[in-house]
Amino acid sequence: MLLAIDVGNTNTVLGVFQGAELVRHWRLTTDPRRTADEYGILTLALFRHAGLDPAQVSAVAISSVVPPLHSSLIGLSELYFSRQPLFVGPGTKSGMPILYDNPREVGADRIVNAVAAYEKHRTSLVIIDFGTATTHDCVSAQGEYLGGSITPGIQISMEALFQHASKLPRVDLQRPERVIGRNTIASMQSGLIFGYVELCDGLAERMARELMSMGNPKPKVIATGGLAALVAKESRLITEVDEFLTLEGLRLIHDRNA
Repeated sequence: MLLAIDVGNTNTVLGVFQGAELVRHWRLTTDPRRTADEYGILTLALFRHAGLDPAQVSAVAISSVVPPLHSSLIGLSELYFSRQPLFVGPGTKSGMPILYDNPREVGADRIVNAVAAYEKHRTSLVIIDFGTATTHDCVSAQGEYLGGSITPGIQISMEALFQHASKLPRVDLQRPERVIGRNTIASMQSGLIFGYVELCDGLAERMARELMSMGNPKPKVIATGGLAALVAKESRLITEVDEFLTLEGLRLIHDRNA
């Protein structure tokens, strides 16, 4: 079995693969203060609850954008699974040319998503990942990672409103009945949900034009991440939500480096 771990700034997602099948997955809060022992005890408890045998884990693959956690993740892998983990990063064989000015600057999660999406669709792509930050990533029809954009995530935007506008409250992230809000909460929800949809669609539209100007076919727009389903319901361009895209990419990159 492969244990795949995707560490984001807000959430950490763990997945267990038996061959190509994702048999179990869990979502945890990312906490840079957690030790290897805390992660180990928590992970073993999740395995026991799912009826999985930790001794069957033959490899660990990790994508992380939180460097302070790397030593804890290495400890988790070595102490509790007796495996040297594969960290996706510079030098990792991804099977995808990275056409960034400095490939070392690209977040591991962005490469992992691009690898999984291209393996599945084999065409030009715009991949939107709704995390702490929202990233748009472009892949050519030839399977090259071209780059993209980074914007504040919808949760960050909501917190910024609450923190910096003294009269505005925290609100639930849910779709209001109409765009024209008739009270403060509905107005904020309108701006956060519909405004964010237009931001995402607008960027994807511009990227699609650039991709086609390079000779690519019209790209497929797919979404992943915790809030992908909420935004995709309102989007004109997102045609697919793939909740486990990053975990699948970790599996593929592990296989290419095995």
